[in-house]
This record gives sequence, structure tokens and C-alpha cells, in this order.
Amino acid sequence: MMNKGKKRKKVPSSAPPRKRRMVCLLSEEEAQIIDRYLKHYQITNKARWFRETVLTFIHQKMEEDYPTLFKEHDMRR
Repeated sequence: MMNKGKKRKKVPSSAPPRKRRMVCLLSEEEAQIIDRYLKHYQITNKARWFRETVLTFIHQKMEEDYPTLFKEHDMRR
């Protein structure tokens, strides 16, 4: 999709700029899998997708592992 001469105005970001770099090496097969996924779902910003995917997974895992007063078995009684 082309912008046909329209220029986008840059909106000032409310989030602080990202300054920490993380590098991840993938095999050729893993890279192809990710590229096919991004193309299929028409995702154009690979860095944002990767960041959101990883942080969502971590957030969900931390919520699952959050310590509780009682074990799940005891609460189901």
C-alpha cells in the first residue's frame, strides 16, 4: 500500500526511547518460520511484534507463577 504523496506527521512518543539492544540468533529454518508468519498476518514491524510477543509471554508466565496464600488444589475444595 503506497502513501501516494501523503506525508505522515510524527507524533511525539509518550514512552521513553529504547536504548537497550538485545540480539537473538536464529537458524535459517526459524527465521523462515517467523517470516512466513509475519507475511501471513501482514505484520510489517518485526521489532515491535517480537518485543510484544516476548513481553506478553513473560507477563502471562509471571501471573501464573505469582505466589498465593493457598495452593490451587486447596482453593478448589
